[in-house]
Amino acid sequence: MKYSVIIPAAGQGKRMKAGKNKQFLKLQGEEIIVHTVRLFEKDPNCRRIVVVANAEEVALMRTMMDKSHFEKVTVTAGGEERQDSVRNGLQSLLEDGIILVHDGARPFVEQKVIDELVEQAGERGAAIAAVRVKDTIKRVEGDSVVETLKRDELWAVQTPQAFQAALLREAHAKAEQAGFTATDDASLIEWLGQTVVIVEGSYHNLKLTTPEDMTVAQLISEERERNR
Repeated sequence: MKYSVIIPAAGQGKRMKAGKNKQFLKLQGEEIIVHTVRLFEKDPNCRRIVVVANAEEVALMRTMMDKSHFEKVTVTAGGEERQDSVRNGLQSLLEDGIILVHDGARPFVEQKVIDELVEQAGERGAAIAAVRVKDTIKRVEGDSVVETLKRDELWAVQTPQAFQAALLREAHAKAEQAGFTATDDASLIEWLGQTVVIVEGSYHNLKLTTPEDMTVAQLISEERERNR
């Protein structure tokens, strides 16, 4: 099944402490965002890729995409918040079908997860990648534990997240009208009262957020190179 993907890459990633957009940090000699975009560029089922960049970095991002000879990519400017950036990306996609939203700083998503997400979204409306929580999770107020949550009910949500285009556009339009902000697109679908299906992802599909993540990413990259 064909799909398009929006890749938010406008955040500055202050927790990375790199002094620049973490998307431009290099992994195995190439920028993180290049690794991420290539996953979709090489997928024959992916029709279009919209990279949403910081307004001041649009020209740089376009140059980077051109240098990598990507043919499916459009670069557009992001907004103040991630939700604004995804909405801006939606305005660049006029086609119906399935739309994925995927973090620019997740360069290790597996093809089988993408395929399953697209299939489930086509059948059910919305699907997200997630992994089971390994640690015991406690709810805290101040510095005191008030509740221990049931671990077997908890999942750590990742991207990609996949949606029928009409449903995602409706969610963003109504959220903008109501002034409702969420931390991910699936939360907007939940806010509408619609079902979101879980597709089991991979613990390797980490979001590169801190310097420690870059160390782990290097190890994952090296392992994948050995297994090719």
